[in-house]
Amino acid sequence: MIVIVIMGVVYTLVITKLQTADVKKAPLGFKNLKPVLAKLAKESGAEVRLWCFDDCSECMLYSGTTKLKEVKSFFDDSVSSYTYDYLRGVTQKKLDVFFDENDVQKDVCFTFGVDVQGISDQILVVFKEKTYDYTNYFSDVDIYNSMQEAVDMKEKLIEKVK
Repeated sequence: MIVIVIMGVVYTLVITKLQTADVKKAPLGFKNLKPVLAKLAKESGAEVRLWCFDDCSECMLYSGTTKLKEVKSFFDDSVSSYTYDYLRGVTQKKLDVFFDENDVQKDVCFTFGVDVQGISDQILVVFKEKTYDYTNYFSDVDIYNSMQEAVDMKEKLIEKVK
């Protein structure tokens, strides 16, 4: 019986370690953006935000106001961010303002953040004919083939709840 318990504990530790290694080794992309930032936020104890500047070729990860590291950009300036509200529909998200260490304002191309509880910015991201839906609290990202498909799914869910 003790052997089975020990084997179970070892198995759990190995699986957890492998999953952690996968998150760290996988290149950052829209599919894994939320879980990677959530893990970093939990480790740092503060919100972690990806900031991309100018034409989205320069991206940085920040924990609060502390620069964590430079990130290789996985998109270009054709990326768009939107918010969704049932009554107003889809509206383009206003870009946040960013001041660097020298208090110089930088042109923001894209920003996305996750807080310590794992809750991300509630946005829809459109890039290369795909729509990435970060508006769900309990899932990492839902991927749709178009913005209309994402809106239709949201409206179906709302109608179902009514």
